[in-house]
Amino acid sequence: MKDQVRFDDSLKTVLSAETDSGHGAQAAWRQLVDLIGRGRVPADEAAIERLRVLRPAVPAPVRAASARALAFAKPPGSLVALFGEDTLDIAAPVLRTAELDADGWARLLPRLSPAGRSVLRHRRDLPPATVRALEAFGATDFVLGYAAAAGPVEAGPVEAGPVGADPEALRPAPLGPTPFVPLGEVARGLPVVAEALRRAETPVEDAPRFEIADLVARIDAFNRGRERPELTAPAAPREAEGFRFETDATGTLSWVEGVARTALIGVSLAYASRQGEAQVDGSVAGAYRRRSAFRDARLLVGGTSDASGGWRLSGIPAFDPASGRFLGYRGTARRPRADESAAPRRSRESSDSLRQLVHELRTPTNAIAGFAELIETELLGPVADSYRAHAAAIRGQTSALIEAIDDLDTAARIEGDALELRPAPIALRLVVARALADLQPLAALRGTAVTLAPGGDACTVIADDRAVERLISRLLAALVSSAGRGEPVSVRIAGSGDAVTVTVDRPVALGTADDAAEEDGAPLLGAAFALRLASNLAVELGGALVIDAERLTLRLPAASEQGMGQASAN
Repeated sequence: MKDQVRFDDSLKTVLSAETDSGHGAQAAWRQLVDLIGRGRVPADEAAIERLRVLRPAVPAPVRAASARALAFAKPPGSLVALFGEDTLDIAAPVLRTAELDADGWARLLPRLSPAGRSVLRHRRDLPPATVRALEAFGATDFVLGYAAAAGPVEAGPVEAGPVGADPEALRPAPLGPTPFVPLGEVARGLPVVAEALRRAETPVEDAPRFEIADLVARIDAFNRGRERPELTAPAAPREAEGFRFETDATGTLSWVEGVARTALIGVSLAYASRQGEAQVDGSVAGAYRRRSAFRDARLLVGGTSDASGGWRLSGIPAFDPASGRFLGYRGTARRPRADESAAPRRSRESSDSLRQLVHELRTPTNAIAGFAELIETELLGPVADSYRAHAAAIRGQTSALIEAIDDLDTAARIEGDALELRPAPIALRLVVARALADLQPLAALRGTAVTLAPGGDACTVIADDRAVERLISRLLAALVSSAGRGEPVSVRIAGSGDAVTVTVDRPVALGTADDAAEEDGAPLLGAAFALRLASNLAVELGGALVIDAERLTLRLPAASEQGMGQASAN
């Protein structure tokens, strides 16, 4: 088998791009920062110097976005130093997340400004040697400057003094007045010190002398010996995993140990209705009536204490040994296991991993799409028709792949509570009409008649325009790709009070047939993923997606209800 030789010409492509215009410089800056940050090209002096040349032509918001994109890329020290030279709002995201060894930090610290080093002082994951180096910079970082005297200051020639001359005589005069006053002068103005100095002028036999130096020494000794409080952030409250309880003869909780008792004390196990912040499973009420034991019964507690959330209760009845009278229940509670709860659990760590994977996929896919477009449009020179056809096919496939990558990124942001939303009034009919126009090739391929019913021209929703467009396009693409030949798909828009509804006929084969992901315009990740994404997006926008046997109904908040727009999450 012949050896295959692979090479990476990403850097050559970026360096040969046009950078005279503002758009070209911004594109080259983004691509070069991304390539160096991910280790695709070496962070040599030529690449870093290229970034320095491009930096004046790149606006601050673009540089700030590039800095935030390096959060998961582990950039090299030279790239961290380049961003550290920028303003604090651009340098801070890189300095807060950079991972360097002790030698790399040692080379970087002298190149940072005092503000940049102050960002590093708030980190708790730096090597001990770096922490000591930051403490050494305190002598210069914490010095307050002052304005020199007005007017130019002319520096004359410095003449060498004779050997053995007094150093004080050779010391240059200060450039201007300073607002700082020596501690001795401040001490002399104190009434007790003034009285001591007055008495010192008239010496008294055997009277102890009071020196200013003694006062200064005492103040310094007090400051050195004073304990400094630990500047550590308060620990976040941990979720309780279990508690014990006891009830009286009426089934009312009278003793709780292990969690906050406010929401539990006084709750009766004899009733299944909601009692304040707590609600007990009906099986517990039945067990109480029979005076029998119960196991793994459900308890739901609201509020924000460590007792909030779902629990599984287990208890046994207690009886008086002498009279046999029922005394109450004694038992324990635990958190439900993953297989006992139907609520989805969001994992920030898994969503961050997925977002990092999306970041790794998007850059090479964009590069492939861009190079295919250069070949198709013959910007690099004449190309044979067969190669142009191949380039057009590659560009179409990479466009679908980029859409799928964006869908994964949106799903990961929803999972990690990091979806940015900017609510604004949106004419919903225009968004639906544009999505249906894009799906016409897919509808023609499936032999499906897609129609938009009249009405709904005045229906306006309050939501993020990008999220609404993605929601509508993915929902309609999933339905059209599932429709059979000759099966009509009708879309209707209507306003109902504080909400706007989009109703779509449900195809018969939805959820039973194979996804038509290979057809042009269909969701690349399948109809099931597209429907889940649309449902989650609808919830994030303050609405809901309801799927029944005959139709799908999407509800979004109307623009007249400004309070229903959700704030963005970062």
